[in-house]
Amino acid sequence: MNMKAISLFSSGGIGDLALESNGIDILLNNELLYDRCCLLKANFPNTVNIEGDISVNIDKIINTTQELLRGDELDILFATPPCQGMSKNGRGTLLNNIKKGLRPKLDERNQLIVNAVEIAKVLKPRLIVFENVPEMEHTFIYTPQNQYKSILDYLKEEFGDEYVGKGEVVEFADYGVPQRRQRLITIFTRDSFIKEVFHKNNTFLPPKTHSFKKINKMKKWVTLRETISQLPALDAKNHILATSHIPYHRVSVLDDNKYFWISNTPEEQGAMDNQCCKCGFQQNKTHGSKKINGVNQANKDTPIRCEKCGELLPRPCVIENGEYRIMRGFTSAYRRMKWDIPANTLTMNLSYACSDSTLHPSQNRVLSLYEAMKIHTITDFIYQWKRSDNVKVSDKLIREVIGESIPPRGLDVIFKHLCKLLKHEDVGHYGAQVIQTLF
Repeated sequence: MNMKAISLFSSGGIGDLALESNGIDILLNNELLYDRCCLLKANFPNTVNIEGDISVNIDKIINTTQELLRGDELDILFATPPCQGMSKNGRGTLLNNIKKGLRPKLDERNQLIVNAVEIAKVLKPRLIVFENVPEMEHTFIYTPQNQYKSILDYLKEEFGDEYVGKGEVVEFADYGVPQRRQRLITIFTRDSFIKEVFHKNNTFLPPKTHSFKKINKMKKWVTLRETISQLPALDAKNHILATSHIPYHRVSVLDDNKYFWISNTPEEQGAMDNQCCKCGFQQNKTHGSKKINGVNQANKDTPIRCEKCGELLPRPCVIENGEYRIMRGFTSAYRRMKWDIPANTLTMNLSYACSDSTLHPSQNRVLSLYEAMKIHTITDFIYQWKRSDNVKVSDKLIREVIGESIPPRGLDVIFKHLCKLLKHEDVGHYGAQVIQTLF
């Protein structure tokens, strides 16, 4: 009999691919947004989809799951609550302000985890798996008991002595994903066998399979070169060169200014540092940043004209009061990715040159959507970019779903290990290999 799971905050179901690939029956999924639900219904037709706000669908989710279980146990509750409201502020600062009577500004989206906890406490799954950004460590919520608590402390208290739990920050490049993407994986279990394994290894997670340098039996990180270099070249100068025969392997044509900046950007560099393409002078001051009152701010004195010949440099700029000035923004804007390491984290802005390190390592363009799918490891699995309502899937929706999801290849390694534990298979003693422990 296959193990049974439910998925909450499912987005387009990219993370759920890892459950499905390990033979786990996903009985039910829940997602707020209609367009994501259409993707879920098209890709998981045998799963009951409950569309809408989880806070008003708690009873429906619980009752439907119990009906689908038919008296069996729920093995896994997998939840990926929204991360946009997670705080980067220090835990100590937040606690001190609360003690002083200063009410912190709370993001309502962070409260949604309370609903997931309510569902878990009724259904009592053998494993509870939360996935979120590392900033979840610093995030506070206002509990149903009218108290301010960090999310992690709240989880531990709510699940009580019946469950053992731990949060661990994982670098997904360490599990063979060609992308640097750190996530907090928080796992709780009530299974006595898994508790014993946890106490022995001090982790629920499998040993890392990859590392920056080849260590012991681990492989080296999977690079961008290994992942996308074999694809047909594209160029964003005109429509003919900006597309290919591979679905989604295409990019938008850039305007003349952006193409000028990008086409003069060397490999592993950013356009903000471009040198003179007229006289060849290579010593113009490069762009950078410095901390001002504790905040990292880009320099405002970066030259936009060659300090030798006065020619306009091929650097991102705007006209202000009749004069050119360097474009304001992060120093990582208009920067090329590097061939021989994993890609930076793919965000919803992966198709915009002005976003964080989104330029192709050597070609004059951003990543294509197909390249993003490969880097995110979606192409390892059977997934269709189609909707149950037969509306065409927009590029915007694809970018958003990729940016808000977890790479399924890495999650597949984790769930493969967790399935062994649920089957009470001996995984031996190997010790914790994660980056950081949060509990």
